[in-house]
Amino acid sequence: MGTHRGASVLEVRGFTKKFGDLVAVDSLSFEVRRGDVYGFLGPNGSGKSTTIRAVLGLVEPTEGEIRLLGRSAGGGREGVAGFVDTPGFYDYLSARDNLKVLAAADRRKGKPPMARVLKTVGLLGRERDKVKTYSTGMKQRLAIASALLREPEVLILDEPTNGLDPGGMRDVRALVRRLNEDGLTIFLSSHLLAEVEQLCNRVAVIGHGRLLAEGTIAEVVGGENGRPGFRLVVDDAKSALRILQDGAHVSGASLADAGPPDGLEGQEIRLVVGQEGPGPVVRELVAGGVAVLALVPARPSLEDLFLKLTEERP
Repeated sequence: MGTHRGASVLEVRGFTKKFGDLVAVDSLSFEVRRGDVYGFLGPNGSGKSTTIRAVLGLVEPTEGEIRLLGRSAGGGREGVAGFVDTPGFYDYLSARDNLKVLAAADRRKGKPPMARVLKTVGLLGRERDKVKTYSTGMKQRLAIASALLREPEVLILDEPTNGLDPGGMRDVRALVRRLNEDGLTIFLSSHLLAEVEQLCNRVAVIGHGRLLAEGTIAEVVGGENGRPGFRLVVDDAKSALRILQDGAHVSGASLADAGPPDGLEGQEIRLVVGQEGPGPVVRELVAGGVAVLALVPARPSLEDLFLKLTEERP
């Protein structure tokens, strides 16, 4: 396999996992390329952790195939590291001693890069403190350090900011960005749409164990064909919709179910603009005598996204 950016490092093909009569993951297929921060987005219980366990070789597929760096996921994990949930540490030991225990259990040749990984995750200077004195965010960074001890090409993270306060979330997200800039391919599961938008260049969205969408962030989260969606508040929605539908600058417009944002009178319209952006839309509305009270990019919630994707399924 080539090592250039863009080569496939993880291929999931028709992966199905059943636990008795329960189908946890159903015919899932996607591909992660070298250099990606690949988001694996879905609500809790959607099959994300089961898929990650299979990628790490911890569970066997009922059907389908998973290939990591050109080999079967069950055929060794050289070049790959990660965890499902936050690993357990010995609270009465220091961070450094915990990493020593993990390195000894791994039995890899050569001296583990202890100081380097502690510096990378921002724990150098606190490595001799007992883990029981660590915040949740520090423990999560220690978990990432434990994966980095293997000097992987692909880092797999399951909900890396789960349970963290805003400061801890910021630190872990900044760390993920730095690791990717340093050349790591990162596969990151999350139930937070905003997190995936901030960190990932490509994403797969799953629900009830099935793939709902895959592609770039713009393609999956954006409007039609990846074009941006907007929230438009006007004084006369009926006239605005007529103008928008007669014009050539939007590819979709409809009256929003809810009222406008707090503090604004009028009616809200959701629309997807064309390649020229929102400027021509505003000009057409003003020329038609419609007062534009607000126009802001639409930031769909995870619930909005799942409803949209679920409704689009045949």
